[in-house]
Amino acid sequence: MGATRALQPWAPLDFIRPLIRRLALSADEISILGDILSTAMPVRRRQDVVFEGRRSRSVYLVVDGLLIRCRIMRDGHRQVVNIVVPGDVTGAPSCFFDVALYSVRTLTNAVVAEISLDTLSNLLDTHPALVGKLFWLFSCDAALCAEHVVVLGRRSARERIAHFFLELLTRLQEVGLADENSFQMPFSQDVICDALGLSLAYVNRELRSLKQEGMVVTDNHKVFVRDVKALSEIADFQYRYLKPSPVSEFFTSRRAPWRKVVGAHAVIHGTTGVQH
Repeated sequence: MGATRALQPWAPLDFIRPLIRRLALSADEISILGDILSTAMPVRRRQDVVFEGRRSRSVYLVVDGLLIRCRIMRDGHRQVVNIVVPGDVTGAPSCFFDVALYSVRTLTNAVVAEISLDTLSNLLDTHPALVGKLFWLFSCDAALCAEHVVVLGRRSARERIAHFFLELLTRLQEVGLADENSFQMPFSQDVICDALGLSLAYVNRELRSLKQEGMVVTDNHKVFVRDVKALSEIADFQYRYLKPSPVSEFFTSRRAPWRKVVGAHAVIHGTTGVQH
């Protein structure tokens, strides 16, 4: 994977808490999450976690960092399928095919926890509700990819760029990596180009236009969305594909008190302190 195994499991409480809440995990399921996070490994930026054309039999829970799922075309051009953020599970559907259909590559230094298909199969027997919750995460990924098809097929270049920023802002807000109207964008504009099928010159021209109109400003790898409402109107941005029904509507589980969450974090680390 182009990484060295961490000496200790790495999973700060500010990652665990939202994931537990999002998946409505029971105390027993929190313990299993600890086992999964014990496989967490740091991966350097610009390294492949999944290699297109190679056999893959795992999915990966992203603990930290930004990644992309992409395909390298025969002429050398790259198509970015989607951006992967902390809390996402990536690696599907490639793990269900003879070889991986896409590569998954880190944009920044990242931490990922591997979940093999064998592990998922075993959990189906012992904890089927937890597997169902993980597949709920897969459905969120599928919704992103379906929306991407709509963006590329039915929106203008300007609308694509506006949609890209609004989607990333919304997703990063969900995991505490963006404030009301800004976020760090620790990657170059070529990622935007490859995600939206646009040339660098075209992207730069549209960004200048959006800046002049007071809607979006990019400065030193930080994006400021000055007018979310106006940008949403340009992109016809619909939030519903990013807001799935709560997992608790489909899978029942007992909610562990937050003091148990902190206790689970200590079990995961083998200490009562929070390690970052």
